Amino acid sequence: MEHGVSRAPATGSAADFLPERRALSALREAAARCRGCPLWARGTQTVFGEGPCSARVVLVGEQPGNDEDLAGKPFVGPAGRVLDRALEAAGITRGDVYVTNVVKHFKWVPQGRRRIHAKPNQMEISACLPWLEAELDIIKPVVVVCLGATAAQALLGPKFRVTKQRGQWVSARWAPHVTATVHPSAILRAPDEAARHAEMERFVADLKRIPPVLAARAA
Repeated sequence: MEHGVSRAPATGSAADFLPERRALSALREAAARCRGCPLWARGTQTVFGEGPCSARVVLVGEQPGNDEDLAGKPFVGPAGRVLDRALEAAGITRGDVYVTNVVKHFKWVPQGRRRIHAKPNQMEISACLPWLEAELDIIKPVVVVCLGATAAQALLGPKFRVTKQRGQWVSARWAPHVTATVHPSAILRAPDEAARHAEMERFVADLKRIPPVLAARAA
């Protein structure tokens, strides 16, 4: 027993836990009880998406990190602070966008007293994907920004390469305008301050391409 609940086996898909009523509040409540893959037994809690249902922009990352797992909110740790600064520099108010992750539980490995991020595998991504699909189907955003390769390949296919297709607009089921850039954690991993500054500038430049798209849609 861990976190005060018994560890029932995973079922193999979040689809088994989707509620009949398709609203973000109902999804969030149902996701808290998800046993769709084994990661629920490792995480402190489900970390669901956050933001207005009317958001025209959805930002999608890979999975919650240690800080997000403890807080129960997406993008509140160091990568979240990088994202906040980049959005502000791009003229985008974070409160106007919806932020979420492909995988809703923190996958980690122990390193001393620390819990270190571990990349989710394809089974875990596929099992959790129904939550993200339901979020996007409800919000119906104008723009979806995939932050990193996991999000990009989950929504745009396994052949998508952020290194080659970064910043390109594509139309997909999820939104008329979908693009991919790096995950803000990649900026934190840059080898030195000069590299972090350059990567941040490039990240902000990617985000600055969003407001003109929204303005054109509203015209």
